[in-house]
Amino acid sequence: MFASKEPPRLEIATSKVETLVREQFPQWAHLPITPVFLSGWDNRTFHLGSEMTVRLPSAERYIHQVQKEQEWLPKLAAYLPVSIPKPLAMGRPSETYPWHWSIYKWIEGKNADTLKPDELHKFAAEIAGFLMALQSIPNQGSPVPGPFRRGASPKYYDAQTREAVAALKDTIDPEGAITTWEAAISSEWEKDPVWVHGDFSAGNILVKNGKLAAVIDFGSCCVGDPACDLVIAWMLLTETARATFKKKLNLDNETWARARGWAIWKTLITLADLKDKMSVEAESKKKIIALVIEDHRVENSGIGLL
Repeated sequence: MFASKEPPRLEIATSKVETLVREQFPQWAHLPITPVFLSGWDNRTFHLGSEMTVRLPSAERYIHQVQKEQEWLPKLAAYLPVSIPKPLAMGRPSETYPWHWSIYKWIEGKNADTLKPDELHKFAAEIAGFLMALQSIPNQGSPVPGPFRRGASPKYYDAQTREAVAALKDTIDPEGAITTWEAAISSEWEKDPVWVHGDFSAGNILVKNGKLAAVIDFGSCCVGDPACDLVIAWMLLTETARATFKKKLNLDNETWARARGWAIWKTLITLADLKDKMSVEAESKKKIIALVIEDHRVENSGIGLL
């Protein structure tokens, strides 16, 4: 219903990547190329030998991310406490593939959703520290929110959110969802814009030995409202870890309201797209929606916000 409205994404064969590397970067043509197990949504990703990756946008709507990362990642890296992707080369469009593409240094690590519950408290403090460092980076001449509006107001997705609530009215608490959503779109970030990752999710955060090791996929980075980077509070963190995350970031309640808007929008549209509303994945989405709604109710009850 929702994701299905998007144009199809490219499936890119390993043989095409081999051709691109051989034609444009012959110094690496001898290295084996294999698909990465978790390739991602915006890009198709391949191992290039053991120390590099090839990333190619999977659709035209993602092509702006390539040159943005090539320009800004080296500048951001100097300010951040953990590794981020290091661009090594940028490929050009050709008969084999129609858009610019990138080669990066490979970063070893596991996705953050592999952490155990008792590891999340320390992790919450680490990722809050990362976001604080990111937000403090000078932003003169920095990119503004792109087509997916990360760093802008969640109200861009107002119609889509209301459509999803209507479609799920027998599956979720529709009144609670709408109330939470309307609180989210009732304010704006009125301070100076800050750097935003734009997709600060478990799949883009790498850990080693239970600790934050790297943050990847800066395709949606920009300067603006940091609310979109707080969604992980409900998507991954436990109650105590969420409290730690919130306390360290020390952001105002309106920013947290907008963050709940980003969280509930994303979860609503992914749940609405699932055919089986009783599947394990669907039950997980329902729990997140209920948690976000409850957090909104707690804030407005005067008890406090997690």
